Amino acid sequence: MKASPICLETRPSTLFTPIAHRVRKKFKKMLNKELSHFSESSRSGNQISEYICSTFLEKNNEIDISSGGNVTDMAEENDTPDPKCPSPTVPPPPIPLNSSSCQGNNNNSSVKVKTTLNESEEVPPYGVLTDHEAELNKILGGINTWGLNVFKTAELVQDRRVLTCITYNIFKERDLLNTFKIQPKILVNFLMTLEDHYLSDIPYHNNHHAADVTQSTHILLNSPNLNSVFTPLEVFAAIFASAIHDVDHPGVTNQYLINTSSELALMYNDESVLENHHLAVAFKNFFKIQISPKKVAGSGVLLLDNYNDRIQVLQNMVHCSDLSNPTKPLEIYREWVDRIMEEFFQQGDRERSAGIEISPMCDRDNATIEKSQVGFIDYIVHPLWETWADLVYPDSQYILETLEENRNWYSSVIPSSPTDLYQNELREGSNEDEEESVRVLDSSSDYEKEEEEIRNNYKVFYGSGESTSSLLRTRTLKGAATSEASS
Repeated sequence: MKASPICLETRPSTLFTPIAHRVRKKFKKMLNKELSHFSESSRSGNQISEYICSTFLEKNNEIDISSGGNVTDMAEENDTPDPKCPSPTVPPPPIPLNSSSCQGNNNNSSVKVKTTLNESEEVPPYGVLTDHEAELNKILGGINTWGLNVFKTAELVQDRRVLTCITYNIFKERDLLNTFKIQPKILVNFLMTLEDHYLSDIPYHNNHHAADVTQSTHILLNSPNLNSVFTPLEVFAAIFASAIHDVDHPGVTNQYLINTSSELALMYNDESVLENHHLAVAFKNFFKIQISPKKVAGSGVLLLDNYNDRIQVLQNMVHCSDLSNPTKPLEIYREWVDRIMEEFFQQGDRERSAGIEISPMCDRDNATIEKSQVGFIDYIVHPLWETWADLVYPDSQYILETLEENRNWYSSVIPSSPTDLYQNELREGSNEDEEESVRVLDSSSDYEKEEEEIRNNYKVFYGSGESTSSLLRTRTLKGAATSEASS
């Protein structure tokens, strides 16, 4: 049996027709029946049926409305396995990888030319080639340290393959290659292919961000309070999820894709457009086989009662890593701020050119970067990280301290607004007549409205940090109560 891109103790007996594929066949059978009746009702019904078939079904599985062809029969005919060999299921055709459907990035040159190791090449010591081995070795010596500089790491490796480098070394550090019998060359080729599909001309959501999130998740998994909590497969899943979480990101927001009626927004019905796209790209293009869910859930190791709690913690761990920029050393944090704001501004430029409303924080002529970062920390990042720090106390207290220091720095450099200047003048003066008091109240009201606007803007982009924290806290307390009761 040929080795798969990533094979988790795979044996022929674990190969199976994916559940999603079975559901798809059943759906097509039902759709065929419904459309057949619909097409017979009227001419317009027939046209609508043909449109649905041509738009939402694969070309090799189209429904012949006029002849009453059965979709299920065609699917089964195409998918009949060779009885002599239980070969892996062939993945569906890959979806477009240039994000042109997003209408946010039409420069296909941003995708790197795919280069992988051939059979005769050996895997480099760090997974990637480098002309600065001593410097790279020094940086990777801090792979278990919060705040590793991914920008410096990228400068030291060939083709700036920082995601491949960091993820490969995390796998080695955790001995996941041996645990899951993954061949190093297969892992490196997989990671290089993955990295090729992060768009290099996107300022923020590129391979650097993916590498940073992956390394951050690795650190959070090292918390002493989480020792022996997660299975090796769950650890693997968290690191893998971090590496793929923004693949093929077009550099615009979900709302932009929806507002511009992009193909992706239509495909996913305006629901979690980018999140669905990232996952689809990762799984449709990189996996040759699927593992039976019984291999994961039927081992007898996991208790169903606390499995969902542990998965909730892992999900929030990756979310924390994704929103960890403000918790990094100030120099690194400021680099991330420059990148994300430039990405926002580029989106705003597109919106201005298209004559549509410019999204919050995307207008380069009016945005206050420093104030937006303070709002980001106050309303999204701090509630999330405060809850995480409670969960693993006292392990992440230093992260909270860095977050507070960075917040204070950005607060100290916020440019003075006319309202601020006016309030300062009032403090220095002694005029307290009724007219001045009314003006003070009005300015305070304006300030509160501005704060509320900042809060709402960030909820549009990142969701509510408070609600996420509340859910994590509930899950954590529930898990603790369950553990205490069982003991």
